[in-house]
Amino acid sequence: MDRFQALQVFVTVAETGGFAVAGRTLTMSPPSVTRIISALEDHLGTALFVRTTRSVGLTEAGERFLEDSRRVL
Repeated sequence: MDRFQALQVFVTVAETGGFAVAGRTLTMSPPSVTRIISALEDHLGTALFVRTTRSVGLTEAGERFLEDSRRVL
């Protein structure tokens, strides 16, 4: 996993509020975005997003990680 790319994808999903929108923004397919986020969550050992059929939101850990990711990028 390219960690820099994973951070970019994570921040984009968080800022756009969706995997499909983030995919279009990054010119990636939504399944690619989903795979990268899943790999990042597995690597960190925690869920970063709360996913429902209608929305995507950050978990508490996701909010903290977003702040750190923005600083890194």
